[in-house]
Amino acid sequence: MSQEVLIVPKRETFGKAAIRDLKKSGMIPAVVYGLNEAPIAIAISPKAVARVLASDAGMNSVMFLQREGTDIKRHVIIKDLQRDPITGRLAHVDFMRVDMTHKVRVKVPVRLVGTSIGVKSMGGVLDFAHREIELECLPSIIPAHIDVDVTNLAVGDSIRFEQIALMPNVAFIGDAHQTVCSVRGKAAEEEEAAAPAAAAAEPEVAKKGKKEEKK
Repeated sequence: MSQEVLIVPKRETFGKAAIRDLKKSGMIPAVVYGLNEAPIAIAISPKAVARVLASDAGMNSVMFLQREGTDIKRHVIIKDLQRDPITGRLAHVDFMRVDMTHKVRVKVPVRLVGTSIGVKSMGGVLDFAHREIELECLPSIIPAHIDVDVTNLAVGDSIRFEQIALMPNVAFIGDAHQTVCSVRGKAAEEEEAAAPAAAAAEPEVAKKGKKEEKK
């Protein structure tokens, strides 16, 4: 769990002009909310946020936010990010306050480990259907990622959420029967790709038949 302390000033001005001035100073707007307390508008350095995102825990890093000029620190996690659609740069951050003694719901990346026997030896294709898993646990034990071993997956095999072994006191949220990944035969994939092409060719055949009838 990250214990990084981010010192942030409170935002006193709002609107497009205020945001432009904020960005000129090397900061971006952000908000802190949660735990039945009023939201607070703050400013933060995008470099500090990028540093947190680059850590092993990424979005689920638990950190301290400290208001500039005070000694008050609050545990938070990043709940949402907004990026500039053109440049991809961070534009806004939502922080959620967390109580270290209360469980939170977070989405954690799923990471496939190993090479499937179905892909390696049977010419199959690995389909990675769900790349995130929603979990509920205490903030102090949020996993950075969930590893799923696909080594023994043959063609036709799959792994569902309910088959993933989780740490103690970490619970899965959602439909446990959903498929995380599966291996399908290459022939099946080629048939699926050929179906739209065949359907598109049918009208041409029909038109040609009509022309021949007129002759």
